[in-house]
Amino acid sequence: MFLASPLAVTNANVLKWNERLQIAVDTANGLEYLHNGCKPPIIHRDFKSTNILLNENMQAKIADFGLSRAFVAENDTHVSTRPAGTLGYLDPKFQATGNLNRKSDIYSFGIVLFELITGHPAIIRGPEENTHILDWVYPIIEQGDIQKIVDPRLKGEFHTNSAWKATEIALSCVERASIQISDMSEVSVELKECLALEMTHARSQRMATEGNKTISSNSVSSELQSDIVALAR
Repeated sequence: MFLASPLAVTNANVLKWNERLQIAVDTANGLEYLHNGCKPPIIHRDFKSTNILLNENMQAKIADFGLSRAFVAENDTHVSTRPAGTLGYLDPKFQATGNLNRKSDIYSFGIVLFELITGHPAIIRGPEENTHILDWVYPIIEQGDIQKIVDPRLKGEFHTNSAWKATEIALSCVERASIQISDMSEVSVELKECLALEMTHARSQRMATEGNKTISSNSVSSELQSDIVALAR
């Protein structure tokens, strides 16, 4: 199924935070392979949520290479071509100059990452006008309230530090952060750290819950033992 399908769901099948991060890691690895593993490098040119496929194990794969371009030589830094892609995901610099490079895909990845974080599409439809996801999210980021940034359907079930790190990565991809990302290998490393934060937090929560159950069980056993002793008297 396409990634856009579960993002559009409003209730039972909403993607968990760790699932969203895993999708981000999988697709970052895919783009990193295109950029650095292929000889010559390949730029996808139309990376977006509907070009991400999920299998039954929620593993993400990148699809639709119809607009992709390969560098003529391995050491080339860009390809001159007419701007093409999907509204909302298209790198403004590529759109203005026609110079396609790795950062064009990185920008598009940042938009998809914001979709995963917020649950909103790249173009948010309104009754009077449409809003780009960056125009929606920037003012909220400035407020510093991560709960207003992350998809409310998650009901706060995410690690705050993990969510902030994911947001910072997305900002870096769209070149709106103090530290900008210039290679998908950097994105992949940062996202893996982000996922590790979330998984560590989830394990800690499970251990705390199991500990509380043990304490509760011991308390019940003690009370039952006291009742038995009292009856024996």
